[in-house]
Amino acid sequence: MEKKPFVTKEQLDEIVKKYPTPFHLYDEKGIRENARAMKEAFSWNKGFKEYFAVKATPNPFLIQILREYGFGCDCSSYTELMLSKAIGCTENDIMFSSNDTPAKEFQYAYEMGATINLDDITHIPFLEEAIGTIPKRISCRFNPGGIFEISNGIMDNPGDAKYGMTVDQIFEAFRILKAKGAEEFGIHAFLASNTVTNEYYPMLAKQLFELAVKLQKETGAKVCFINLSGGVGIPYRPDQEPNDIRAIGEGVRKVYEEVLVPAGMGDVAIYTELGRFMMGPYGCLVTKAIHEKHIYKEYIGVDACAVNLMRPAMYGAYHHITVMGKEDQPCDHKYDITGSLCENNDKFAVDRMLPKIDMGDLLVIHDTGAHGFAMGYNYNGKLKSAEILLKEDGTTQLIRRAETPKDYFATFDCFEDFYNKLDCNK
Repeated sequence: MEKKPFVTKEQLDEIVKKYPTPFHLYDEKGIRENARAMKEAFSWNKGFKEYFAVKATPNPFLIQILREYGFGCDCSSYTELMLSKAIGCTENDIMFSSNDTPAKEFQYAYEMGATINLDDITHIPFLEEAIGTIPKRISCRFNPGGIFEISNGIMDNPGDAKYGMTVDQIFEAFRILKAKGAEEFGIHAFLASNTVTNEYYPMLAKQLFELAVKLQKETGAKVCFINLSGGVGIPYRPDQEPNDIRAIGEGVRKVYEEVLVPAGMGDVAIYTELGRFMMGPYGCLVTKAIHEKHIYKEYIGVDACAVNLMRPAMYGAYHHITVMGKEDQPCDHKYDITGSLCENNDKFAVDRMLPKIDMGDLLVIHDTGAHGFAMGYNYNGKLKSAEILLKEDGTTQLIRRAETPKDYFATFDCFEDFYNKLDCNK
């Protein structure tokens, strides 16, 4: 597929007059179109609900857009729960799936009425002690172990993952929870990350549906929902074809009717927890070329760095780059595109063929709408950028301001002798 920015050069030229680079820009039109497609793909299931993975893009303005389509929030921490509560999510709008979870987070989730998804069998007594009871509605995370393989090869290795319960453990967990008063049960599993294939969800669904039938039959626990979690990915590379969410939804429907309906479980709700798929392609990092260096390689230094987008530095992940205004020029220059951190891996691209880049050129780094801003940090004292929404009508809205030195030093404000010497207003 061809990678085209959702914003034009002319639009960006106007945006940068108001908001200095770097910044993350989001496409409201694309987010809404994708949300509608997601909802339509699973409309055959009466209880379907998408719980957006807050960790992917923890911005209330963006999540509110998804809320308009009836989507909830998948939370994994205290602050993600706080954010979700602040935008009006309560009870069945929140799925709390954490691991190595502190007691206070279980307590807060329970107070909010969130559905708690237990990662380990030992979390049962831990949860009971933390909140004084076992919720009537509860979920357990499953890990089948081994490898997860589809027709085009191995997708991931669940056996190496720290998440979820074994087969024997989840059966035992259901029995214990039922004995302690739980009435509505769910199953959750995450077996592969960022899959770009329509096969993943249907194959995962088949595993979970067959498990659900056995669990309900052997433990007597009523399975009310099955959470397919995340894992449906996006095509970061131009030679990849995007997932067809409607084909994926149809594949899950067929398996549902093959496995659950004959078992008398045709009322089971299907949940998803997509982050990358829901938001990834609809965000980009906008940055400016500010330096060039000619030594053993050709380098272009930009005003963004791994603080703004960590994935290339952390994983060697590919993110497509468009030099705005030069889309039709030949890619006949080989560059490393670098940030300013004191780390040699602070590169957005290595040996990337691009058009000739001049100082002042605006670069769009694609597919940063999920796990982009969210993974930012403050190494080297670098400050996180602003987030801006490109609205459907072509106007822009600031949805998170850029950090300032005052934000960076805020946790020293209790040490007045030092704090008052800082030039935080410069």
